[in-house]
Amino acid sequence: MSHRDDLLAAARHLLEEKGYAHITTRDLVAVSGTNLASIGYHFGSKAGLLNAAIGEVFEEWTQQLAELAMADPTASPVERGHVTWAALLGSLTRKRKLLLSYLEALAQAERTPVLREQFAGQYRACRSRVSALVAESLGDGTSAEDPRCRAVASFVIAVCDGLSVQWLLDSEDAPTAEELMAGLMSMWSVSFPPAGKTGGDPA
Repeated sequence: MSHRDDLLAAARHLLEEKGYAHITTRDLVAVSGTNLASIGYHFGSKAGLLNAAIGEVFEEWTQQLAELAMADPTASPVERGHVTWAALLGSLTRKRKLLLSYLEALAQAERTPVLREQFAGQYRACRSRVSALVAESLGDGTSAEDPRCRAVASFVIAVCDGLSVQWLLDSEDAPTAEELMAGLMSMWSVSFPPAGKTGGDPA
């Protein structure tokens, strides 16, 4: 592997082992077997390296969730959203340390314009990826660049982020995947009853 790859691998390992706020450049050099100059050359700074590693992890996570959401070709867009959120909740225990590192990194990015733009770029890429999935789910030729698709993508990402934060703060009271699915289905059926019925009609 190249020094860049070695540094990213070391950063990912340390993010899970120590957490964002406790990683030093010495840690990164020791684990990667590289040198301080390599960090500056490839990523600009320690924070740039750590944020790049976080972005890589979440890009992979997005891809995994996307594959699950699109696995059933007969599923409706709403069903695919349900599957995505349920899969997210089911994976949070494994991702806990990385999620905590992500929140720590966001706090740093607010005070550092370069890092803030780095995260913004990662969100733009994620939004484009999810928007393409929304357009594919609609199956009517709508473009992924359609503002409606991008708005739905933003909503899907917001739900994922919000569920993750709630789970981190209070995992015992956060909904399970099953509870989330049941609740969403109930709300959907009331809001959009079958043809011929209204919300006030008897069952």
